[in-house]
Order: sequence, then C-alpha cells, then structure tokens
Amino acid sequence: MIHVIASIGVKPGKRSAFLKIFKANVPNVLAENGCIEYIPAVDTDSGIDAQWKDETVVTVIEKWETIEALHAHLEAPHMKQYSSDVADLVEDVSLTILEDA
Repeated sequence: MIHVIASIGVKPGKRSAFLKIFKANVPNVLAENGCIEYIPAVDTDSGIDAQWKDETVVTVIEKWETIEALHAHLEAPHMKQYSSDVADLVEDVSLTILEDA
C-alpha cells in the first residue's frame, strides 16, 4: 500500500475557498481505481506542547493500492481541472510518499 501525506500551503484567508473546491473533487478521486482513502485535514488545538500548527496548511491523507494508481491519479482529467481551479489559492505543495514497512 502507498501512503501519501500532502501538505498544501494556501494563501492567507483562502483556506475555506480552497476546501470547498477540494471537497467537491473528493468523490471523483474516491472513484478512481486503486484509491483507498483521500481526505483533507486541518490542524486542531490539541493542547499538546509539541504540536506545530499552521492555519494556512491543509494536509491531505491518501492511501493507494499501488504506486501506479497514484501516478494515474495525478494524470486524471479531474485532477488537472482541480489544479487549475485552485491555482490562485495555493502557495506551495509538498508530498511525502511512503510504503508499508
């Protein structure tokens, strides 16, 4: 199984607009072959001192059956449309791609 942690930095004040577009695309992604999980998450106040919080970051937690399924996801037409739709809202993206140990 492939695990992806995507950290998406959105422009200040644009998180709600970004999440609206993102969530509208989630059903398309979940319908893709090989998609197991695809959810957006935001920081919550945990009261744990070591926590680092950032109001401008949306973390996407993904699980894919194979690396090939992940590659196909990145090329899917709805993902190209999504990327275009959020281009003015996003400042940066970083990915951590993992496999089961």
